[in-house]
Amino acid sequence: MNKLPASLKKYFWDVDFEKINLDNRRVYVLRRILEYGDETAVRWMWKNFKEEEIKNALCNFRGYSLKTANFWAFILNIKKEDVKCLNRSFRETQKQFWPY
Repeated sequence: MNKLPASLKKYFWDVDFEKINLDNRRVYVLRRILEYGDETAVRWMWKNFKEEEIKNALCNFRGYSLKTANFWAFILNIKKEDVKCLNRSFRETQKQFWPY
């Protein structure tokens, strides 16, 4: 079982951190680091994930904030239209549920 370093525990406040298996939960871990990670977490991410994995996690998950999605799209040189949560139709759907 591939355990996460203790420095990442603060990003997994809602689950039993000790039970997270990186081998089985790679996308879950990536999503948390992309959205909430600090410099230490991001350095760890670059050492433990391939760039293609990171890009796929960004492009195929709609739960990122617009600020996060824009930042990582710029860093990873991804067109905004390729990032689902930056897709205009998705943003309009979100406003139906939370109009603020």
